[in-house]
Amino acid sequence: MPLFPWSLLVVVLVFVLPAVHADEENSLTLVGWQDVWIFRLFLNVLGYATIIVPGYLLFSYFKRVNYLETGRGLCYPVIKTCVFGNESKAGLLDDASATPRNESESSSTVRQAFKLIFCAAGLQVSYLTWGVLQERVMTRSYGAEGSGERFKDSQFLVFMNRILALTVGGLCCVVFKQPRHAAPMYKYSFASLSNILSSWCQYEALKYISFPTQVLAKASKVIPVMLMGKIVSHKSYEYWEYFTAMLISVGVSMFLLSSSTSKHLSTVTTFSGVIILAGYIVFDSFTSNWQDNLFKYKMSSVQMMFGVNLFSCLFTVGSLLEQGAFFDSLAFMTRHSEFAFHAVLLSICSACGQLFIFYTIGQFGAAVFTIIMTLRQAFAILLSCFIYGHAITLVGAFGVAVVFVALFLRVYARSRMKKAGKRLPQTLVQKV
Repeated sequence: MPLFPWSLLVVVLVFVLPAVHADEENSLTLVGWQDVWIFRLFLNVLGYATIIVPGYLLFSYFKRVNYLETGRGLCYPVIKTCVFGNESKAGLLDDASATPRNESESSSTVRQAFKLIFCAAGLQVSYLTWGVLQERVMTRSYGAEGSGERFKDSQFLVFMNRILALTVGGLCCVVFKQPRHAAPMYKYSFASLSNILSSWCQYEALKYISFPTQVLAKASKVIPVMLMGKIVSHKSYEYWEYFTAMLISVGVSMFLLSSSTSKHLSTVTTFSGVIILAGYIVFDSFTSNWQDNLFKYKMSSVQMMFGVNLFSCLFTVGSLLEQGAFFDSLAFMTRHSEFAFHAVLLSICSACGQLFIFYTIGQFGAAVFTIIMTLRQAFAILLSCFIYGHAITLVGAFGVAVVFVALFLRVYARSRMKKAGKRLPQTLVQKV
């Protein structure tokens, strides 16, 4: 067993780092080793460790001394909530069933149609704007033409998104009645860590791959999720799941193999981009699975939103301060007011999008929500190609169409399973 980490390290040093460095040399945005993505990722993880390790030691101490039985004082309620919580799982809370449906059922068809239009418009506007801004921030310069500078710290954008989502989630918890919280607070940190790493990968990947490639890879997450479920959990799948997964893989392959060979920085797909995108898929898959486990405690989606974003803010601001990147990013914002506007608008779109997610699922269910978001991904590719000039061949466009047809088939099959009485796992869609 000890041989495995060393062999993995050798593979990274011999194969991954030279390829990564070759990609970096081809990029016009890099000035030194501090800009190499794997080095920045190492610094980020090191920053998170300075918070996680002391937290783990404190957690182990309180468990060892049986603080739940012996503890007293002003800090007792806080420590009890963070470390122990209510260890009895109070049953699965279905967000869709938790939202009152009487009004929806008794309202007129016209009113329901207006609600559906409102939800679809809110989701499309929030996340299409977010996608366009994300690509603008990570792939374009700010300042005068020829002398402009690019914003490089993806972690600061993650922090901006999380701090606003934390505020919105906290306000919703205060204003609207929530179920009694049961989960130990520390359990949110696992989903939080994987979520900020997946978000970092999502922003960072845009330096090396085109936005349409990223959107298509995100749409095809079902393939690695099925593989992980088969290998780790020994899950069995229906025939239509294998069929749609095969269609998705064919569509993605057609798109990637027919991609333009242009060397323009915003359209080229590099080895680094593929590695970072794979990291995004792995971290994001873990996030959804861990959240599914957390929902076994009686909680609402807004409580999940608040808990995950609380730890995300703690991790990111700690890492940014330790690296000195927090004040550098603030200085960048003061130098470029356009970037400050884009960063704030990016965070607003992300937070509003999460609220629209909860409302749409509560009113119309997960199937309608999935259809709306699948359409959003198709629109995002078209909008990105129109605004930023990405080239897609006819074969590539057909591959995109195959992917989305497969996704719609999955939505239809899942809705039929739900009507047949088969329970589908509940997960919270965490947007950046």
